Amino acid sequence: MKVDVQEAIRRSLQTEKNAMLFYQYGARQFTDAGAKRTFELLAREEREHAGHFHRIYPGDDIPSLDEFLAIPADDESTWIAAAHKVCGTDVTEQKALEVALKKEQQLEEALQQVAIRMEDPEVRAVYELNVRETHNHYLIIEAEYARIMGMVDESDMDTFVRE
Repeated sequence: MKVDVQEAIRRSLQTEKNAMLFYQYGARQFTDAGAKRTFELLAREEREHAGHFHRIYPGDDIPSLDEFLAIPADDESTWIAAAHKVCGTDVTEQKALEVALKKEQQLEEALQQVAIRMEDPEVRAVYELNVRETHNHYLIIEAEYARIMGMVDESDMDTFVRE
């Protein structure tokens, strides 16, 4: 099955933007300094990921990354919708981190599937880079979740997150 490269990259750009907006939103809501810093870092990295995709985007309908990122958020984005579903108006660090863990895991799997189907080596390399960076985001969030929850051992993660 041949993948429409332009559409795949456009969707990836949108996903990175949605993740960035989710992390920015969380960072504004948090009172815990560590969680706030973690989400600020993740927002910056999601913007960087969007930049990777923008550089290889073959279309001419997205003139600049800044203009694309400035378009108001899509309330239907899976990141934003998941946050509202789980958190409602009560956004806690714990709930937001749980949403982020699930979304990063889903994103990593989706990026892997797209990377496999990409025929262009340059495009495939961008997806593979984002798979690795998304996995690193999962690990960062997992560590922050453990800190917030006061876990003393990695095995405690099974009780709260992985089940």
